[in-house]
Amino acid sequence: MARRSAGESALHRHLRVLDAFDALRPFLTLGELARAAGLPLSTTHRLVGELLQEGMLERMPDRTYRLGVRLWEYASRTPGALGLREVARPWLAAAHARIRQHLQLGVRSGTDVLFIERMSTKDAVVNATLIGGRIPLHASSIGLVLLAHAPDAVIEDTIAQGLRAYTSRTIATGAGLRSTLRRIRADDVAIAPGHIHLESRGIAVPVRGPDGSVYAAMGAVVRNDDSSAAPVVEVLRVAAAGVTRSLRDVYAADVDENAALHGPRPDAGVSARSWEYIAALDARAPRTGSGGAAAAGGMR
Repeated sequence: MARRSAGESALHRHLRVLDAFDALRPFLTLGELARAAGLPLSTTHRLVGELLQEGMLERMPDRTYRLGVRLWEYASRTPGALGLREVARPWLAAAHARIRQHLQLGVRSGTDVLFIERMSTKDAVVNATLIGGRIPLHASSIGLVLLAHAPDAVIEDTIAQGLRAYTSRTIATGAGLRSTLRRIRADDVAIAPGHIHLESRGIAVPVRGPDGSVYAAMGAVVRNDDSSAAPVVEVLRVAAAGVTRSLRDVYAADVDENAALHGPRPDAGVSARSWEYIAALDARAPRTGSGGAAAAGGMR
């Protein structure tokens, strides 16, 4: 049965359609979209038409739909997470070369961890992470690091929403979660053996910004065996410290006086001369009706 949409804004109904897509369901028919969004078929048809017109959705030859490239274009301009991804990627690659399993970077989004980068080997252990995917904070090592440094209200919201148990080892009680978070704050590391898959162990450390606050968390997913976690923890800490130093360099070079507030720009990995050239092109280019520059700066 379709959920009631009376009183919803048009924007919220459009977002319900977009939210129907995920990594396991990247292509959906109109009927599947209506069912996933909980909207009448006629309403879904109208919303899909509007999203197609704006480039938010694309129609495939087999009459299915997928998310439009224009969404990626908007996301690529987002400060903060994407700028962080650019800064962190060399350090993640260096750590991945040592650990040779899964290396990933996540940020908090509500009561979930949002994964913004992942590097893996073909023979690595089972891992549920996808770039752009989410997992509840309590279930993963990266999420636990982020939750340990989140406001108390976020911890209470996480508990109130229910602690989904992926395996018998997943933290499933509020008391257990609070105790784990205290230990993570004291040790500055989270170790989650078998929390999402019994064969896998998550190990994560915080990534701090120039002001010392926790920006993100960097983690590895390795075999859940009797080996010591210490060598992995050491590699992660060195890489996380490297990201922090790189963030300081970005802030020191950033001419935007609000850089500390807004986070690193998506162009954090662009050379200074290249960025000056892009900015000059943007200044000379006519503005398009959609708000982006016709040439380089707006990348249209």
